[in-house]
Amino acid sequence: MKNALKLFITENLLPLVEMPGQYIGGEWNSVVKEHTDSRIKMVLAFPDTYSIGMSHLGIQILYGLLNEREDTVCERVFAPVDDMESLMRKHQIPLFSLETYTPVREFDIIGFSIQYELSYTNILNMLSLSGIPVIASERSEADPLVIAGGPAAISPEPLADFIDIFLVGDGEECLPQLITLWKDMKRRKLSRSEKLISIAKTLNNAYVPSLFDVTYGWNNTIQQIRPKIDGLSPRIQSASVKDLNTTYFPTKPIVPYVKTVHDRITIEVMRGCTQGCRFCQAGMSKRPTRPRTVENIVRLAELCYANTGHNEISLASLSISDYPALSALMEQMNRAFHPRQVNISFPSLRVNEQLILLPSLLNVVRKSGLTLAPEAATQTLRRIINKDITDEDLCKGVGEAFKQGWNLVKLYFMVGLPTETDDDIDAIARLAYKVSELKKEISGNFGQVNISIAPFVPKAHTPFQWHPMVTLQRIKEIRNRLFDRIRRKCIRIKFHNAERSILEGIFARGDRRLGKVIYQAWQDGCKFDAWEEHFHFQKWMEAFQKAGVDWAFYVHRQRGDDEVFPWDHISCGVVKPFLVQERQRSFHEEVTPDCRTDVCPECGSCARSQNFCAA
Repeated sequence: MKNALKLFITENLLPLVEMPGQYIGGEWNSVVKEHTDSRIKMVLAFPDTYSIGMSHLGIQILYGLLNEREDTVCERVFAPVDDMESLMRKHQIPLFSLETYTPVREFDIIGFSIQYELSYTNILNMLSLSGIPVIASERSEADPLVIAGGPAAISPEPLADFIDIFLVGDGEECLPQLITLWKDMKRRKLSRSEKLISIAKTLNNAYVPSLFDVTYGWNNTIQQIRPKIDGLSPRIQSASVKDLNTTYFPTKPIVPYVKTVHDRITIEVMRGCTQGCRFCQAGMSKRPTRPRTVENIVRLAELCYANTGHNEISLASLSISDYPALSALMEQMNRAFHPRQVNISFPSLRVNEQLILLPSLLNVVRKSGLTLAPEAATQTLRRIINKDITDEDLCKGVGEAFKQGWNLVKLYFMVGLPTETDDDIDAIARLAYKVSELKKEISGNFGQVNISIAPFVPKAHTPFQWHPMVTLQRIKEIRNRLFDRIRRKCIRIKFHNAERSILEGIFARGDRRLGKVIYQAWQDGCKFDAWEEHFHFQKWMEAFQKAGVDWAFYVHRQRGDDEVFPWDHISCGVVKPFLVQERQRSFHEEVTPDCRTDVCPECGSCARSQNFCAA
């Protein structure tokens, strides 16, 4: 059957689609195992294209980790693009795994990695293509378990109608436990409902939405979220890796045949961040910091390079410039990889004392673009969001980069932040001009500055989770104001789509009543909503209307101080009183220092991890 399916797809579908290499599997370092009755069969599903999914480190980690288990088969599937989907539906070809062309519905478990809210309709579409009932309550004993993890799992309610189990937190911790438990339950021949109850009672990181009741008050806010059955914990704990040096890391990552968003090796040098930016969900939910040693990072980089041949290594972290031994790390990385002409790259950098050193540390391998994330352009707004940096520090770092021969600086800003004024917007233009002029002082020519601007989206589990998001009209006014004030050709502005930001804001703090909106939008043809060419804001507005749901209730409303949130039963380690305290400090423009070098703010995360935040 599988060979026949593969032959049909290869001969009749792939010659007719763009980039057929994304559907063929068989890449370097991919793993093919025999499907036996004694093995748990899992397929990792990424609800976006192959080129995006294969650039995601988390997929590589879980794929390698599970395939090291003798009792597990782990394969991959990604969302097919329109041309491929059309042919699959025309010929009634089910969604299939890359490794063995096995129909997804034949696996024991399908696990979605959900990185952002605008992939929700793709999840429904992939389930439909697989022949798996989209609504969780309609699945039978013959259907696979549908689980989900990733950043979106800490605010899971909008997907409650579609997902059997959410695994909250670090997948390396909780997914192997689920596999082991599932194997035992399969041996005992438990029913589907018995398995769900057993998982919910056994794994404190597993959230089964169907086992929880939600009641609403007179004003449509949530009154209570509680378990339906006895013996079930009312709180779901986020899993947290204790030590990155001892946890699994894939040293034989898959090397795609086709171009992906990031064709490179990615090494996670540190997990977590304690800078405390009040808008940052990842920074709040991934505490405490857990760094790898310099020796371990270099060792992993050497192994990955030997097993892939990539000519670029990205050192990834939420705040790479906060890595405690950054200078020593860069010296050893340059010593190891500069002779091989391998580039070393960073994600966006925090402006701090190490920024001045970075251009010279990176200079020997790369002189393309230096990416910085000041987020706001005035000191007042920076104090409010707890980003305690100065223009002076930023300009020192940028000036050093220009002196070392760097040609381009990229700056990330957010607009629509709490208390923002027009002067805060104008300050973005002033800072962009100032940075560009630094290059002229050094070389006689204005520096190239690329500005990326995104509307602020309030997120769950942050001090700003109570705040309303600014209106679509205000976002457009800000956009026009900036384009009117920045007219120098060497300064380019990229403004994130305002309508997509509004939709992201709706689902980022949504409840399970939004499930019928997602379902309606998918039925109306919405998918790949994060893609400019596929996004249809009007269809979404019509879906809200058809479902009878007021979208503004979720995004533009100031939340009550004592309001029960749809994510309050999910614990990410950081406790709500700390978030309340940080919110109050933002009102007074008070900065909370990094606990690695200052007093502990008692955020609660160290109690979860059973170690200290200090590196």
